[in-house]
Amino acid sequence: MNPKRKTRVLIVDDEAEIRSSLRRILEYESISAVEAGSGAEALKLVALELFDAVLLDVKMPQMDGIEVLGELRRRMPDLPVIVVSGHGTVATAVEATKLGAFDFMEKPLERDRVLLVLRNATEQGRLRDENRELRLAFEERYRIVGASPTLRKVEESIVRAAPTRASVLILGESGTGKELVARAIHGNSPRSGAAFVKVNCAAIPEELIESELFGHAKGSFTGASQDQVGKFVRADGGTLFLDEIGDMSLKTQAKALRVLQDGEVEPVGAAKTLTVDVRVIAATNKNLEEEIAAGRFREDLYFRLAVIPIRMPALRERREDIPALVDHFVAAICRENNWRMKRFSSQALAALQELPWRGNVRELRNVIERLLIMAAGDEVDLRDFPPGLGLPTEGTPAPVAGEVLQLPHGGQTLQAFKDVAEREFLVAKLREYDWNVTATSKAIDTPRSNLYKKLDAYGISREKDGL
Repeated sequence: MNPKRKTRVLIVDDEAEIRSSLRRILEYESISAVEAGSGAEALKLVALELFDAVLLDVKMPQMDGIEVLGELRRRMPDLPVIVVSGHGTVATAVEATKLGAFDFMEKPLERDRVLLVLRNATEQGRLRDENRELRLAFEERYRIVGASPTLRKVEESIVRAAPTRASVLILGESGTGKELVARAIHGNSPRSGAAFVKVNCAAIPEELIESELFGHAKGSFTGASQDQVGKFVRADGGTLFLDEIGDMSLKTQAKALRVLQDGEVEPVGAAKTLTVDVRVIAATNKNLEEEIAAGRFREDLYFRLAVIPIRMPALRERREDIPALVDHFVAAICRENNWRMKRFSSQALAALQELPWRGNVRELRNVIERLLIMAAGDEVDLRDFPPGLGLPTEGTPAPVAGEVLQLPHGGQTLQAFKDVAEREFLVAKLREYDWNVTATSKAIDTPRSNLYKKLDAYGISREKDGL
């Protein structure tokens, strides 16, 4: 419902004086009122015009209000109908309620009562419309876009995994859309009506991860001023998504394994355990088999998580999906910013398909947003691409997928130079501190959370940039 549009109410009554009286009351409150003298006329008006509520009399000739109510419920189940009766009985009220009436009022009608019920009915409708719009926007945001063979295999795995209770391990590089897979599995599962709880294991300090996952009792450690419910308990009956599971400490892995095996959670410092029913979906950009060999990941937890492994392909493995992804992001970004729709030329799309996309789909979206902002016209073309984007120029070989792109410092924009320099600096510091994010963030004097954001933005990972 558009909040700027005037509220419109249909008054249905065979008595002209009652319709006129109600109309004056509503119009005095800046509510637009339309009159119908019969049930048949009311149904015709509802089919042609948009109304926010209906005031419907029961006692009418030819087609009474209960018949009209039943027909309205069949045609427009979301339209609030307030039933009015001059001979109110319990039986009539019960029948109207069973048919889905929003409320029931007896004549003579009181002004304040009419306005209150209408306000409640229209507010409920407004909230329902907002929820529907938010749900559609949410579904669009987390939609998996593309039709490549590699992506079809992922979707087939989602279809098979969703109805089961099995744990799922999603593998893939940063920015490939592992969370989209997790949400798709949850959304198509019997648990879809329950909570989907996400935990980024890499973004939570090691000393706090246990408390975050399992909860803690008041006074269990310094700063624990009150009891805290953990993510496993919050996800009870639903799905817990453990993102970047490869960064979880061995101690926390042992407790997570217990929950997966026994369904029991022990909050930090608590004397009792809690029983939960949680489906766990985990994701990582690390090679867990290598982590197991190095003693950094428990083999028993790996097998417990990888009941159904799903690998999300890198963007360079499904370049044919890039045009569809571009259209998806252009529509979303223009809608979010209330911009006029723009489009990419065929030459621009072809150029985007040739880039290495080390940051995968996340990097693509950032590039699309940047190009939409910088392009002067309604069409984004090659001339709008900044030098720092990495398009090969004449005589320059195209970058190889997966390699760290070395951009020349000359002839770039200042922002492109800054981006390249910052990325090189961060990679060098991470190598210096053996990819310990906490130590690196202290050394370069930046918050740990900010460093993680930089790693995501530049597509930096040990697998691609480590020596």
